[in-house]
This record gives sequence, C-alpha cells and structure tokens, in this order.
Amino acid sequence: MPTEPEERLPAAVQIRVEPRDFELGAEYEALRKRSASSGAIVTFTGLVRDFNAQGALNGIILEHYPAMTVKSLHAIAEKARVKWDLEAVTIVHRVGALENHDQIVLVGASARHRDAAFDGARFIMDYLKTEAPFWKKEVTSTGDTEWVDAKASDQRARERW
Repeated sequence: MPTEPEERLPAAVQIRVEPRDFELGAEYEALRKRSASSGAIVTFTGLVRDFNAQGALNGIILEHYPAMTVKSLHAIAEKARVKWDLEAVTIVHRVGALENHDQIVLVGASARHRDAAFDGARFIMDYLKTEAPFWKKEVTSTGDTEWVDAKASDQRARERW
C-alpha cells in the first residue's frame, strides 16, 4: 500500500542574496509561518545611507562571491540559532547598484522569548557586517567610487558576543 509523502517542513534558515528589493510585510509573514512555537519575532531592515564621514553619497555598489556569501550567511545564522535557540531565521541581502534610502538588508529572528529574538537578530547583523564576504563601493556626490574599509566600530560590536 503506498504511503503518503512526508510533509516537508520549511527550512529554519532562509537566505537570499539578490539585486531585487524585498517586501518587508511578505518576509515577516513568511518568517511568522515558520515560527509556530515562537513568542517573539524581531526584524531589522538596513537602508542605504546618503552620507559618510566625508560627506554626501549618491548610492553604493555591493559585490560578492555568491557561493561563499551564502555559505557564510548560513554559518552565521546557524551559530545564532544554536546560541539563542532561535526557531527560524531570515536573511535577505541585496547586491548590485543601490540608491540612497534603498533597503539593503533584512534580518529576522524568531524565538520563544523576546530577549533571545532581539539578541539573535543583533548577533546576526553584527557578524554579517564583519564576517560576510561583501565588498562595498560608495558612490560620492561627484560620481566617483571608493571602496569601503571595515569599520572599527563594527568589529567592536562583533566582539561583544
């Protein structure tokens, strides 16, 4: 007698790296559906700034090595899942040419309690800024591009964990 196929559970970690924009509401709902046992969902959305320490910017260009980037983001998410017992994690990171105020990154974390969801999301973002292999060029107000070096403040944020 044939058996019913097993229902596949959605992956606890979902990661996308792509040039197209994301819809925050849809990403939240998808994370919520994967978070049946959670009492908290925390999301963070990063935006492209229109300034840096030297002045005005006209956008950024993000480059990456796809296989390496996705593998790195999965490792960061899994580390957070274990440390805070997160039920589900979503990471969406955009690449390519982005304009000022565009959404660039979404991190979502769900857990049984809010502290774990907040800490897990912050940990993922702090590690993403220092460990994920993205290379960023800022487009200055004159149209020139400049590669961005790692920031000491990002490294200090990561070290707290």
